[in-house]
Amino acid sequence: MKTFIFMRMLVTAVASLVLAFSAHAGGEMKKICRMEKDKTGKEKEVCREVKVHKKLEGKTVPPAK
Repeated sequence: MKTFIFMRMLVTAVASLVLAFSAHAGGEMKKICRMEKDKTGKEKEVCREVKVHKKLEGKTVPPAK
């Protein structure tokens, strides 16, 4: 009985951690592809996904005195 309760608590804890980290990892993703040559000289397309960050707008920097 204690093993059942322990396993249930463990599964609940792992599930809550997975949900917390997956929600935090959100954001807009963009697919970047480029052509690359392999060792034999053939060209192939290499793709990866990158996260797009928001550009923050700030105030202008005052000129140095």
